[in-house]
Amino acid sequence: MLSDDNQQTPIGDEVFELLARASTSTLATQLYKKGIRQPFLVGLSPVGDKFDGFVGEAYTMRFIPAREDIDPLDDPYRTGNVLQWEAVEEVGRRQVIVVDSRGDVSAASAGDMLITRAMNRGAAGFVTDGAFRDGHAIAELGFPAYAKCITATTRPASFHVAELQVPIGCAGVAVYPGDILVGDRDGIIVVPRALATELAGPAAEQEELEQYLHNRVSAGESLWGVYPPDEQTLNDYRAWQQEKNTRETEKVNA
Repeated sequence: MLSDDNQQTPIGDEVFELLARASTSTLATQLYKKGIRQPFLVGLSPVGDKFDGFVGEAYTMRFIPAREDIDPLDDPYRTGNVLQWEAVEEVGRRQVIVVDSRGDVSAASAGDMLITRAMNRGAAGFVTDGAFRDGHAIAELGFPAYAKCITATTRPASFHVAELQVPIGCAGVAVYPGDILVGDRDGIIVVPRALATELAGPAAEQEELEQYLHNRVSAGESLWGVYPPDEQTLNDYRAWQQEKNTRETEKVNA
C-alpha cells in the first residue's frame, strides 16, 4: 500500500471535465508530443454498449498465480484472500480499479457483484487486462467496465490478489496509483498524473479542431491543407469558432 508520504496533489474538477471531452485518439496524440509513445491499453474492450466512457484516477490491483497451499480450492469464496474485497470497499468517487492480470484470461478478474459494489461506491470504472465473469449482467449495469473477454471461471482458480495501490502493468502499459485513465468506446488510455493538468486544455482544443476538420473532409474537401491544417484552414477555424461562441453567448443572453 502507498504510505501517507505518497499522498498526491488533488486534480481539479475542470481537468476531469476537459479530459472527458477528448477521445483516446486525441489524448494519444497529445501524449506522443510529450514523448509517450504507447499509452493505450491494447486489446481491452468495453463490456456492453450502455456507456460512452469515463475519466478516473487509477486504483491499482496486482494479481499473481494462485498456489494450492495459499489458496485452498474447496470454497472459492472463503480462501482468506480478501484484498479484492478491501479494494472494492475502499475505492471512491472518480477512482477506477485497474487490475494487472498479466494478460491471463484463464479466470475472471471480477464478476458482477464486485463491479456493482464498486459502481455503488462511486467508482469511475473497472478495468482488467484479463477477463470478467457475468458479462451479460455487467453489460446491463451501464457501468464502464473493460476487459479482454468474458469467462465463467472464478478468480481463485487461477489468481491470488497480491497487492493494492502499487505500480502495475496493464495490457503492457505502466500504471501508477493516481494516474488518470480515460476510456471511450474505442478503449482506454493512461495519462500520467503529472501530465494530466497540462494536457487537459490542449486535448479539449484539439478535439474541437478535429471535429471541425472532420466536418470539412466529410463534406468532400481534400486532405491537402485541411488535414493537417495549413494556416488558412486554421484561420478559417478561428473565425468559425468565434462565430460559434458569439451564437452561444447570444443564446444564453436571450
